[in-house]
This record gives sequence, C-alpha cells and structure tokens, in this order.
Amino acid sequence: MTATLEVLRARTVAVQVRVGRTGYLLGAACIAISTVMLLPLLYSVAASVKPTAEAATAPPTYLPHGVSLDSYQRLWSYQEGLPTYLANSLGTAVLTIVFTLLLTVPAAYALARFPVPGKEVIFVVLLLALIVPYQALLTPMFLMFARIGLTNSLVGLAVLHTAIQLPFSLYILRNSFTAVPRELEEAAIMDGAASWQILIRIFVPPTVPAIVTVALFAFITSWNEFLGALVMMSAGDKFTLPLILAAARTETSLGGTDWGMLQAGVTISVVPCVLVYLLLQRYYVAGLMSGAVK
Repeated sequence: MTATLEVLRARTVAVQVRVGRTGYLLGAACIAISTVMLLPLLYSVAASVKPTAEAATAPPTYLPHGVSLDSYQRLWSYQEGLPTYLANSLGTAVLTIVFTLLLTVPAAYALARFPVPGKEVIFVVLLLALIVPYQALLTPMFLMFARIGLTNSLVGLAVLHTAIQLPFSLYILRNSFTAVPRELEEAAIMDGAASWQILIRIFVPPTVPAIVTVALFAFITSWNEFLGALVMMSAGDKFTLPLILAAARTETSLGGTDWGMLQAGVTISVVPCVLVYLLLQRYYVAGLMSGAVK
C-alpha cells in the first residue's frame, strides 16, 4: 500500500512539473507575441513627442532625448483643424454602425427563422461578396453616388462602409440567431407576439454579444478605411482622419515627410480603437464564438 502511494505521488509530481513547464512556455510565447505587437505602437508614441528636429533625424533615435508636443500642436491646427477630421471620422463610424445593424439584424432574423424559399442559397450568395475586393466596386459605386449626390457626404461614405461590412455581419448574426432555442420563439407566438416583438424581446437579448461584435467591427472598419474615403471625398472639410494623415505626412518645407506630425496622428487614431475594444472586449469574445460555432 505504501509503495502504491509513493508511485502515485511521484506521478502527480511529474504531471505538475510538466504542467508548470507548459505554463512557462505558454507565458513566454504570449510575452514574445505581445512585445512584437506593442513595440511599433510604443515607437509611434515615442516618436510623436520628439522635438521636430529629432523626429526628422536619420538614422532615427528610438527613445526621445527630449519631450515636445510640437507635433500635436501642428496637427491640431492643420488645414481645417484636427477636431473637424475627428468629428468626420466619428460621425461616419457611428452612421456605419447604425446602418449595419438596421440592415443585418432583420435580415439575419429572417434567414435564421422565416421559411424563406431558397434561403440557404440566398445566404451563400450574400456571403460570396466576401471574396470580391471592395476596391473593384469603388468605380461603379462612385459613379452611382455621383448621380444621386452622395459624394462628399458622410452619409454616402457610411453607406460605402456599410456595404463593406454587410456580408461578415450577416454571417455572425445569422448563426447567433439560429442558436436561440426555438422553444422560446414558439412560446412567444403562443402568447400572440408579432414578428418584430419576437425579434426585439426574444432574439436580441441573448445575442447582444454578437450584436456588439458586429458594431465593433463596423466601427474599426469605418474608422481606419482609407481608399473609399479617398475616392468619395474631394472637399477638405469632409476628409476623415486617415485622409488627412496621408496629406500631412508631406507637409515639410522640402516636400519630405513630417514624421513627428504623422506619428502624432497615428497615436491619436489608435486611441479610440483601443478604448472601444477594451470596453467591449468581453462582448466581442463571446459574440465572435457564438457566431462562429453553429
């Protein structure tokens, strides 16, 4: 009996050692990946607070020898002013979220629950848009928007960003609605609830993580999108933040790159994305998993 206990103890210790080693290796790998991901961001922040002369030196210095907010001051008053471009980007992102949810929530509900003829074929056709680069659609969309007066308009740009986001959002929400127990829907029908009441009261509450995930992706897509805004916008007061950063990087007297102002703009543009992700992280993880697993 004593020998058996000693053998069990030895095996337990061996398992604990193996688990400990695996945990250390996993922790080291996470630290290495986090370092690789964070170093460029930290370098951008450091470069944004360098004095103007030091920011333009070659080869560059990785740590600032002095701290200066000159780059932020120049960016703040650049052309129409940084608040204008931030407001344009934020307004476009909010409109994109609203349009995306208004279109995909009812569509996903219908494809998940209604007996629509050929709905699986319709769903697959809608998902096929994911394999078409949206850059290929910019020219016809620009011509169409020009005819109906949506160029140089935040609404028109939000419509374009919504079109980019629709297939992925529909995929996430449709699978999330499918996972809702049918018994809840049948009980609501027995109580006399209409279709829109079932959607709002039965389907929306358990799929809030998926809806938040869709909103988060729509925000990040719209906030960072550059090419569509470049094609659709020609009026300076309608530019979004990515457009003005592309213009600001060549604003030196000799036509070179103003690295300090560019890195200040990059730092400012990253902050909202990081804050939104940190605030909605738990919804994002839960929603992505519920939409990915049927």
